[in-house]
Amino acid sequence: MNTTHFSLEGIPGRRSGVTPLALFAQFLICVCAVAAACGPSVARAESLDTVVIDAGYDKQTKIAVVPFRVDPRVPAGAPMEGIIEFDLQRSGQFEVLPAANMLSLPSRPSEVIFRDWKILGMEYLLIGRVAPTSSGQALYVYLFDVVNERQLAGRRIEGSRETWRDSAHLVADLVYEQVTGIPGAFSTKLMYVLARNLGTRSTSFRLEIADSDGERLRTLYESSEPILSATWSPDGAQIAYVSFDLGRPAVYLHDIASNQRELIADFPGNNSAPAFSPDGRQLALVLSKDGNPEIYVMDLATRALRRLTTNRAIDTEPVFSPDGRTLAFTSDRGGRPQVYALDPATGAVNGRLTYEGDYNARAQYLPTGKQMVFVHRRRGVFHIAWQSLEREDFRILTQTRLDESPSVAPNGAMLIYATQYQGQGILAVVSLDGRVKYRLPSSNGEVREPAWSPFLPAVVTAQPLP
Repeated sequence: MNTTHFSLEGIPGRRSGVTPLALFAQFLICVCAVAAACGPSVARAESLDTVVIDAGYDKQTKIAVVPFRVDPRVPAGAPMEGIIEFDLQRSGQFEVLPAANMLSLPSRPSEVIFRDWKILGMEYLLIGRVAPTSSGQALYVYLFDVVNERQLAGRRIEGSRETWRDSAHLVADLVYEQVTGIPGAFSTKLMYVLARNLGTRSTSFRLEIADSDGERLRTLYESSEPILSATWSPDGAQIAYVSFDLGRPAVYLHDIASNQRELIADFPGNNSAPAFSPDGRQLALVLSKDGNPEIYVMDLATRALRRLTTNRAIDTEPVFSPDGRTLAFTSDRGGRPQVYALDPATGAVNGRLTYEGDYNARAQYLPTGKQMVFVHRRRGVFHIAWQSLEREDFRILTQTRLDESPSVAPNGAMLIYATQYQGQGILAVVSLDGRVKYRLPSSNGEVREPAWSPFLPAVVTAQPLP
C-alpha cells in the first residue's frame, strides 16, 4: 500500500513559492494516482484472510474453553468455543488449552472438578451448553476461577442461528472483562476500504464492514473511484466518508441499516476528512470552498456550516476529543505537518500537541482523552506513535513500514492501522503497549483506511445466572 495520509514533503513537485492551495490540490491528485500505480490483485470471495498473530504477552493467562454441549435439535453454526478461543487468543493475553488435553468435558457447574483443571495448570475455566427454546436457542455459559475454586460469572444468552457468532463474541467480551477489568471489544466491527484490480479497467473500491475477527463481511458501497476517510458515528448507526464518484472529493453520510447514502458536502474545491462530534450532532470536515483548505463544523440537523480555522497553511484531519471540548487537527502552519488543538466552540487554537520528529499527522484520541496516537515519521519511515497529553511520554508502537490510518478500539486496548507486508497493503493490529501484534491480510486486493467501530448495541440478550 502506498501512503495516502496527509503529507507535504511527499508530494511531487514540492518547492518553495508553491501556495498551500496548490500543494493541497497536488496532494489530492497524488491520492488518485496511488490507486492507479498499484498492480492487479487476485480475486476471492472474501476480503480478509485468516488472522496471523505475530506477538503476544510473555506471560499469558491460562484458560480452558471446554467444547460446548449443543442439543441436537439446535441448528448450530461454527463451533462456538472456537470463535471464543480465537477472540481470546488474538487479544494476546490468553493461552487456551487444546481440547485434546482436557481431562473432562463439563457443561454444567455441577460437573466441574477443579482438581482436573489445577493439574493442567489452568487459571480460568469456561463451560457452556446450547439448548432449544420456543423462539430460537439459549446459551448457558459459566466462567470459573480455578485457583480459588469459585464461579465468577454465569449468563443465559438468548439468540438464534443468525446470532450464533454474536453470542460467541459476547461471551468472549464477558471473559475478557472478568479477567482483565477492561470491557471486551470482540462484539465491535471493523470498517475498511478494499481496493481491487488496481491499475486495470476493472479497478474497484469497496467500503466493507466485518466482525472484529474479519468474519461476516458486508459491502456497504462499491465504486470505480477512490473511497477515503471513512468514520463511524458515535452510535455506530451511520458512517461518513469521502468519495470521488463526482470526479472530485465529496463527503457522504451513509446509513448502515438501510444502506442509503446522502451527499452532504459537494462544495467547489476540496471536501474531505469528516469526523463526528462525540454527541453525533456535528461533523467536522475540511473544505476549500473559500480558497484555502480550512476546518469547518456542520450541524447535521440543519446542515449549517461554521468555519473554525483561518490560516494560509493547510489545516486538515480534524478529530474531536472524547469530551468534545477540543478538536485536534494536522497543520503545516509551523513549516512541517504537526498536530495542533483548537476549541471547537470558538475556533481559538490552543497550541501544538506534537513535537517529536518533523512529521506527525492523522491523530486519534484514546477513549480517556488523555493520550493520542498518530502517524509519525522517523528516519524516513512512517510508524504509528503513542503520546501522553498530560506528561512527557512518547513511544513508537509499530515496527512495520508505511504505517498509516490508525484507529483505536473503543476499549482503548488495541488499535488497527494500514501497513504494507510483502508488497501487499494489509491491516494490522497492535496493543497500546506495543506488545501484542497481529495481521489481517487479504489475498483479494489492497486493504486500507481502517476504522474501528464504537461499542455497538447488543444484538443478543444476556441474563445473569446463579
